[in-house]
Amino acid sequence: MARLLLTSCGFYTEAIKNQFLNFIDRDINQLKVSIITTASPMKENNRYAQQAMMDFKGMGFQEIDFIDIEFDNPEILKHKDVIYINGGNPFSLLFHAKKSGADIIFKTLVSQNVIIIGVSAGALLLGPHINIVHFFTPQMNTLDLTDFKALGLTDKLIFPHYDREDVFKDSSNKTIEERLIEFETIEKCKVTRLKDDQFISI
Repeated sequence: MARLLLTSCGFYTEAIKNQFLNFIDRDINQLKVSIITTASPMKENNRYAQQAMMDFKGMGFQEIDFIDIEFDNPEILKHKDVIYINGGNPFSLLFHAKKSGADIIFKTLVSQNVIIIGVSAGALLLGPHINIVHFFTPQMNTLDLTDFKALGLTDKLIFPHYDREDVFKDSSNKTIEERLIEFETIEKCKVTRLKDDQFISI
């Protein structure tokens, strides 16, 4: 079975990095890694994507590449051992995951010995839907997406960057927590709050 690691900021702490390394039961030198950059501003030149590349190299991985499912064939993912989905725009990521067929490939990978790391938008992609993004930051929906159903590889609905009030400023001056409670009431759901230094392993 696949193992999932949901984070706000990737390998932000040693604890997150160690949890990832605990998932690995084979020789790191033999494992193939792909970093999906589709959601990210500047794609593979995004500083967080570049940091992920450095983190993987620092852990001893030898074969690491960048993949953009907006342009690259997602079939490549079938031959990877570790897939790291970088953050950015969740609407763009979801749109291209469905358009490219990557969504179907991810659903087949769940039954295999693959590690999937979802970072921010990447973590939201793995969940049931991205309604919460539309609720908090509808201006990010530049593609006018109307179907917010995500991959559903986990039923956990997360809110990344829970401790970053500066990122989610609200014109009505409501806190993140106040808006999350409002969302949970409207959607009749439970949201898992995820701070930048926290992670969920599945």
